[in-house]
Amino acid sequence: MAMTYRGDDGGRRMPPPRSSGRSRDHQRAQMMPLPGRGRSPYDERTRPMGTREPEPQYAPPPPRQDPPRPDDDYPPSRPPRRRRRWNAGRVLLTLALVFVVFLAGIWVYMEFSIKRVDALADYSGRPVAESGTNWLIVGSDSREGLTAEDEERLATGDVAAAGGGQRTDTIMLAHLPDNDTKPTLLSLPRDSQVAIPGHGKNKINAAFSLGGPKLLAQTVEGATGLHIDHYAEIGFGGFAKIVDAIGGVEMCIDNDMNDTMTGINIKAGCPQTLDGRSALGFVRMRHSAATPRSDLDRVANQRKFIGALVSQIASPGTLLNPFDFFPLLSSAPDALTMDSGDHVHNLAGLAIAMRGISSGGVVTTTVPVTSGSAENWDKTKSKQLFDALKNDTPVPDSVIVN
Repeated sequence: MAMTYRGDDGGRRMPPPRSSGRSRDHQRAQMMPLPGRGRSPYDERTRPMGTREPEPQYAPPPPRQDPPRPDDDYPPSRPPRRRRRWNAGRVLLTLALVFVVFLAGIWVYMEFSIKRVDALADYSGRPVAESGTNWLIVGSDSREGLTAEDEERLATGDVAAAGGGQRTDTIMLAHLPDNDTKPTLLSLPRDSQVAIPGHGKNKINAAFSLGGPKLLAQTVEGATGLHIDHYAEIGFGGFAKIVDAIGGVEMCIDNDMNDTMTGINIKAGCPQTLDGRSALGFVRMRHSAATPRSDLDRVANQRKFIGALVSQIASPGTLLNPFDFFPLLSSAPDALTMDSGDHVHNLAGLAIAMRGISSGGVVTTTVPVTSGSAENWDKTKSKQLFDALKNDTPVPDSVIVN
């Protein structure tokens, strides 16, 4: 049975001719690349029928390697970062550095805060420097910085009644030897009659009123023959502030002390704490039944109090207690006056040397005098005393007056 195809040609279409094998070969030959042209971009899409798609090429896996053994030669890995640990040595070093910086700050503060004065000057005939170091320590009756209420509270007295001007209630020489001889704290009674350059003979404390620290230093050098190396001065108000700053000073008072001039009363007791007002009255008192030798008893009390004061200031209880140390630090610059050539380390050396007053490590004495009025010095004994200080030799017991 014949099949017909309908189409545009009258309803009959002849079936497409069957291709012969020759035609297939001809087409296949046309799809082959020409020599020298390489592969055609259409080769993959016009792959001849009957051919298999080539399998993808994969890189072969790397050969298996065993992990390195500890004895193999290979670069070591970077060690893990260790945390910095604070051991005891590092902590102590840090604390030491902080302490040094703290001390340096205190030194700078004191160095630039303490008041200065030109007290020591060269002049014709000035004694040459001998062995050791000599300090002139002055307690003046200066009321600088005190209000009327302060003067009444401290019982400083009236300036006009005292003769006017500025005078010294305390005059001391501190000798620091260069050898192992004991330091000496020597009191010069304020009523001692000595030659004052340019003013004839007068009481030694008048030199301060007539010419200030410079004339007083020159007067002391002329009377003792000792070269003064350093100068320190403290007034009424500064003295009381320092005592109050450290919470008072512990003292042993043997007898009741009632001053008829100032009205200050101190009861006997051991130990008892003297505040600024009582301490100032104690070192100034001479009109009392407890001070029958007047000025000689007063200078002995002054040395006794200075020993207790210095020992308490230098004690760990004061230096390590911020409630005592910082008030002391703030009050010291206003209380002290030093020579323009002096420095804080000089003052520290004086304080260290004077710590032994209470324990007997410092010789304390008054210039030998001829009478209880303490106006005239014993020339023979005074010379022996001053010669011992010049040469750093022990002070003879025969010239020590206490």
